[in-house]
Amino acid sequence: MSLKNLQIKIGAIPNGNFGPNTMKKAMEYFKMTPERAAHFFAQTSHESGGFTIFSENLNYSKDRLLAIFKSDFDTNKDRKLSPTEIKVAEMLARKPEQIANFVYANQNGNGGVSSGDGWKFRGRGAIQLTGRSNYEAFSKHLNKPEIITNPDLVATEYSFESAMFFFDKNKLWSICDQGVNKSSILALTKKINGGVNGLNDREIKTYKYYQYVK
Repeated sequence: MSLKNLQIKIGAIPNGNFGPNTMKKAMEYFKMTPERAAHFFAQTSHESGGFTIFSENLNYSKDRLLAIFKSDFDTNKDRKLSPTEIKVAEMLARKPEQIANFVYANQNGNGGVSSGDGWKFRGRGAIQLTGRSNYEAFSKHLNKPEIITNPDLVATEYSFESAMFFFDKNKLWSICDQGVNKSSILALTKKINGGVNGLNDREIKTYKYYQYVK
């Protein structure tokens, strides 16, 4: 979903800029408090590259594959890749669909490599939803069974709803309700990122967006 598509959906001026008008309209449309809106849209902006990336690319080189998904290639789980295991990464490099089907096989409700679930249920949304079981849970949450047959809806129609589902599932709104401050931003970042990557950008955006609606 492009930013303009979101703006049309919420009744904001469709100018492609996430400014005060869009922020206020989004807060009203999704029925958020100023604190929840500031945190939510700051985090989703960072996670989606400034509201530009809503579907996982997976067009990785061999070296990048082994850096991100090393454990998926380590068939013996001995933390040392054999020449054969490295060869598999070389064969998959720059083949996004094959990469997804390999690295996401047999996890999060996905079937094996041949099922195609890895690619079908790859990461999508403002905070990436990944895996068949998560798509099924989100589909039931919205009562939209068509999401399972057309997962691209998560990257187009329901990008932000899927991120709200993530906030619901992981009980992140209670952190938002603690106010807009460094400790709450840090706590959210750790829950979403698993670390503190991009913390400075997340802080800047949170304070900026809060000024739009406070």
